[in-house]
Amino acid sequence: MPTADSPDQLMPLTSRREFISQLSWLGGCAVLGSAAAGFAAGQISAAEVDSSTSDHWNQWRGPQRTGFATRSSTPDSLDESHLQTLWNVPLEPSYSGPLISGNAIYTTATVGKKTEHVYRLDRTTGKKIWEQSWEGAISVPFFAKANGDWIRGTPALAGSRLYVPGIRDLLVCLNAETGEILWKLDFVSKFNSALPTFGFVASPLVTEKMVFVQAGGAVCALDPEKGDLLWRSFEDGGGMNGSAFSSPFLAEIDGQTQLLIQSREKLAGLVPQTGEVLWQIPIPAFRGMNITTPVVWNGCIFTSSYGGGSFLMKPEQTSPGQWTVNEVWKNKVQGYMSTPIVSGDHAYLHLRNQRFACIDLKTGKEAWITQPFGKYWSLVAIGNRLLTLDETGELRLILMTPEKFEQISSRSLKDNSWAHLAVAGQEIAIRDLNGLTLYKWT
Repeated sequence: MPTADSPDQLMPLTSRREFISQLSWLGGCAVLGSAAAGFAAGQISAAEVDSSTSDHWNQWRGPQRTGFATRSSTPDSLDESHLQTLWNVPLEPSYSGPLISGNAIYTTATVGKKTEHVYRLDRTTGKKIWEQSWEGAISVPFFAKANGDWIRGTPALAGSRLYVPGIRDLLVCLNAETGEILWKLDFVSKFNSALPTFGFVASPLVTEKMVFVQAGGAVCALDPEKGDLLWRSFEDGGGMNGSAFSSPFLAEIDGQTQLLIQSREKLAGLVPQTGEVLWQIPIPAFRGMNITTPVVWNGCIFTSSYGGGSFLMKPEQTSPGQWTVNEVWKNKVQGYMSTPIVSGDHAYLHLRNQRFACIDLKTGKEAWITQPFGKYWSLVAIGNRLLTLDETGELRLILMTPEKFEQISSRSLKDNSWAHLAVAGQEIAIRDLNGLTLYKWT
């Protein structure tokens, strides 16, 4: 059951549209509430969102958390005459995706396997504006050592505040202008929960009134100003078998705004204001490797797991307060670490077997599947194209169409690129294990 420090800390919202429209508040993005709601429901394209968001990439998977950059076009080539290097800054390792907002770029690092660092860099020059740090490191199990012992979760920038997930189940709120630490919450200490064996992996989701995190062996909502607990729900125990790899997402499902959560074992919808669990359904996966963030299409939820397959689920309210979840279809193809992009009636998904697939969401059938590529892809949709980056540093520009796989251009850049791409305006930020590089379309 959900818990809160006190009932008066819960902050009800007057309408579901009001709640989802708070997504537009992130980083000062001027998006109409109805547009944000449609985006979260998977019903409109990036081109319909206010163009003022095009210069921001301020959270996991971008301004609307859907993997869409809000510019509408890209050049036809990734060669050096079309995509030029502006600057590179050497840094110690991180898996956190960089953030871009205004004249600032934010990134993280684990230094000396002892401390976690956050940097604000000047977007024009790459010069360090400020640096903040705290103690924090873990040693992941031997079978995950290839994936490193460094910071993982992508921060979120909301207004003048930066929310950074530390690997030891720590959330740190910073003043984005000065780097001052405003508050910290150590989930292990506060809730006596097990330290996550693989670290704090999920990325925070911030609205004007709440910060949602999958941490402390549960799902928690916090006051963004003070870090106070508003509610705690959907406990998974943390440690080796709990501690989510996926990140939360807000969407409207069957007329009700929900916080979509994927734990290591289950997919669920929660009431955002209280943490009440509306519905939940098991998602089979080998060793709990449910990693992708749930994506929404036509009131249904698409997800894919390592060892389980791909699923389209449809939650429906059968009577007030009573929900049922039907499996619309199941497909044998298995996603892994890459959250898919949904465009139109198709999902574009990088698979466990390193192939790339286009899946028809109406039928569950594959429109096409490619030859093997890298172990991991980060995916950004720009207009009718996909910009993809694998862990070897191969950047690809792909036509987003169910007709066939069509690669327009490719280019080898920085190796060991496990962090998610950031795309804002004419620029692309790529964080590899040795530093951060900013590129510009020409």
